[in-house]
Amino acid sequence: MNTNTIKILFLGDIVGKPGRIAVQKYISSLGEDKPDFIIANVENASHGFGLTKKNYNELLSYGIDCFTSGNHIWDKRDIFEYIEEADKLIRPINYPVNTKGRGYGIFETNGVKIGVINVLGRTFMGMYDSPWVLLDNAIEDIKKETNIIIIDVHAEASAEKICIGKYYAKKGVTGVFGTHTHVQTADERIYEDFCAYITDAGSCGDMNGVIGMDYEASVNRLITAIPDRLDVADSGQYQVNGVNITVDVLTGKALSIERINEKIDYSEEK
Repeated sequence: MNTNTIKILFLGDIVGKPGRIAVQKYISSLGEDKPDFIIANVENASHGFGLTKKNYNELLSYGIDCFTSGNHIWDKRDIFEYIEEADKLIRPINYPVNTKGRGYGIFETNGVKIGVINVLGRTFMGMYDSPWVLLDNAIEDIKKETNIIIIDVHAEASAEKICIGKYYAKKGVTGVFGTHTHVQTADERIYEDFCAYITDAGSCGDMNGVIGMDYEASVNRLITAIPDRLDVADSGQYQVNGVNITVDVLTGKALSIERINEKIDYSEEK
């Protein structure tokens, strides 16, 4: 590790078993190029909806250092039994006071502290608390210990994500990465010569479905307007989406951002 810089990998929404397999294979393939710190959004990691304790522990074994989430994190009921003890998992910060879990955390790797915040957008999403003051307070708290701060903005509207990215770039945040839509955008950049940004990091899972879910069920829902059950797609052809950033350890400044769109053929192993 370069003592002046740190490499951080942020992975988009992991969708079901194909996503877990794809991420495991991708991380194991990195070898000596494995980054210093890995963050992954896991709100869809257990059969497309939520995160079981079993899958939480499975993903931990892959070498992921921090898990962010979103509005689906509550979909598997056992989350309420283990979220308080899951020290690598954060849920969106703008749920009401007294919601189980925590909205941000400070993690450490090789003596370097990294603050990670998870927040939900409100446009087309629901009646969540306003993120702005909550983010300001969390950033102020984290900066007492480290200048390296990553925000996962789990939101529907691109405009809302861009506004959050630009606004918090001016406040010295290291990275603002969008999640939720599962479709990777091609707008990776560095705002204010400081903050790495992408509107949506994409998703990890089957690449031939519809945002990771089965095509037939997805299109039938649109044609019939009947809310048929959605199952995770599994064609054996997977993708890993995310971004790699290089960060100055002292200042928290993002020096570079690289978009990841890796294809993994698992069809012969199924």
